[in-house]
Amino acid sequence: MIEEPRPGHKPNDPEPAGHPVQRLIIKILCALVILTAGFLCLVAVNSGAPEVATVKMVFGLILLWIVLGGALMHHFRDRARACIRSVPLDWRIKFVLFATVLALIEEAVAVSMTNLAPFFGVKAGEAYVTASTNYLDVVLFHSVVVFVPLFIAWALILSRYDFSPFSVFLLFGIMGIVCETTINPAGAITGFAMWIFIYGLMGYLPTYCIPSERGAREPRWYHHLLAIPAVFLIALPLLIPIVYLLVNVLQHPTGPHF
Repeated sequence: MIEEPRPGHKPNDPEPAGHPVQRLIIKILCALVILTAGFLCLVAVNSGAPEVATVKMVFGLILLWIVLGGALMHHFRDRARACIRSVPLDWRIKFVLFATVLALIEEAVAVSMTNLAPFFGVKAGEAYVTASTNYLDVVLFHSVVVFVPLFIAWALILSRYDFSPFSVFLLFGIMGIVCETTINPAGAITGFAMWIFIYGLMGYLPTYCIPSERGAREPRWYHHLLAIPAVFLIALPLLIPIVYLLVNVLQHPTGPHF
């Protein structure tokens, strides 16, 4: 049975379309993404063909995941909410699975961009936006395998605190920036607005779909500040063995990558 939202607006209930503060933040982030794209173009034209191809791949990811994917998620959010709520599973499991599926889709787009290197005018391997051209290699040894413990941590946090979908969008994005900083600090900082969209979209819709009637309390301002450290702390018991297995046992370097 589809759960009905409780009367009155709560943080996790459908957020009013066109909320002025949210719209302003999105506009600022969009402007920063455009500025970042322009900066990358300036750098690329003064570099070689591989750099130009890489920028084209980034543009493809922005258009397909952020613009198209983001627009579809926002437009069909209520239908997605009804569909997800009708699935007879605990909402925490559905949240983790849904976020994982979205992460897999985003990685499929990113890996596709890497495999389009010849289309962008360079040989395969000369330009890339993922750690490999092999999709399974990327998701199993570099990205999604590391994201899942973070998604689980978020499910636990959302069990206690009723963060709004928009708040989770921003916090997911900041979490992504922290992850990207571990492998490319300069890129994570200069492209922070892009990373907020890339990672934030993995968390927005799953949060939008979770039930309001779950006993969670409204977070205070300091809970937003503590959310990111709490996520990594909660996920640490799972992250440590995963990273150890990948790096020391399988001898496969790991880390988030688009």
